[in-house]
Amino acid sequence: MAHQPQRGGGGNDRNRRDNRNAPQAEGPDSDIIEKLVHINRVAATVKGGRRFSFAALMVVGDGKGRVGFGHGKAREVPEAIRKATEEAKKTMIRVPLRENRTLHHDGNGRWGAGKIMVRSAPPGTGVIAGGPMRAVLETLGVQDVVGKSTGSSNPYNMIRATFEALKVQSSPRQIASKRGKKVADLMGRRNDGASAPEAVES
Repeated sequence: MAHQPQRGGGGNDRNRRDNRNAPQAEGPDSDIIEKLVHINRVAATVKGGRRFSFAALMVVGDGKGRVGFGHGKAREVPEAIRKATEEAKKTMIRVPLRENRTLHHDGNGRWGAGKIMVRSAPPGTGVIAGGPMRAVLETLGVQDVVGKSTGSSNPYNMIRATFEALKVQSSPRQIASKRGKKVADLMGRRNDGASAPEAVES
């Protein structure tokens, strides 16, 4: 009789351990968007013949201005995807978005033979881009953008070129902080410049 509460307590301890471990699977990474961009089978010639492995290219983002990419290689496809996803999460960058839907300004990116162009767009445009570039922009959280690739169609070069274009994106707040001014001063100067030609014509 004296041992029964101990067995029950052990069961409760096991339940507590299970409950304690359960939320970790639903941690901060639960809202991360993962997209498999490309997977390739790689063959290595060894002494006994050919050894096949798989290389995966993944793009991850939170849909709120953070995005990253990574690639991984393994003997099995799920392991290659897991490695690529972990690398992508470690290399995520933050890109400022205008109105949480589009880019602040146009940009160009180049990596090797890959050349891409991205342009901000008005509401309702959608994501006009294809292939790896579309995966990056969607995981980033961009809703209205126009993208075009004019170089190589290699997914690795296209991904890196897209990230080069996103890295140079800057918001008015960032520019104002670098110049030691306020955002209102920059916007006011833009309005003055736009109204100046009208004054000359009149």
